[in-house]
Amino acid sequence: MARFDRARNRLTRLAAVAAVALGGALLAEAGGASAWAQGAVKSKHGDWEMRCETPPGATREQCALLQSVAAEDRPNVNLVVIVLKTADGKSRLLRVVAPLGVLLPSGLGLKIDQTDIGRAGFVRCLPTGCVAEVVMEDKLLDQMKSGTTATFIIFQTPEEGVGIPLTLAGFKDGFEKLP
Repeated sequence: MARFDRARNRLTRLAAVAAVALGGALLAEAGGASAWAQGAVKSKHGDWEMRCETPPGATREQCALLQSVAAEDRPNVNLVVIVLKTADGKSRLLRVVAPLGVLLPSGLGLKIDQTDIGRAGFVRCLPTGCVAEVVMEDKLLDQMKSGTTATFIIFQTPEEGVGIPLTLAGFKDGFEKLP
């Protein structure tokens, strides 16, 4: 759990780099996560898509792995999970866009298979959802590459956590092909 929290704290120092890696305007627009959905699909890896676009002012294309998933018992509760390398190539980011109405102080929980990874705080809310993000340390990246299911947990009340599973099939291959 502390790993996830430490990674979140490191993100503050990398916010400017992350903004460049996302083309800045992508999350500043009202479209939020849907801006990534409009990027060109370069390849598919299991349930993951690699989407790319050239942000305004960038000299090269930026790519991310993306998976969108809905809670099985609540089809109106959707998550968009985005994994990318920063423009400088020094860091990897895990960004999750959760629906509006999540309980922000509880953060976003993550389990990979049966291992509790911890929680990440939400860093901002947009008209399309609230964003939680962490810098992916090697251990988390390895867990995602070797795991079968990642379950993201959002809270609508302090007592009510909603687990939203997504498959990690194809994640390793897709991540290794990220430019």
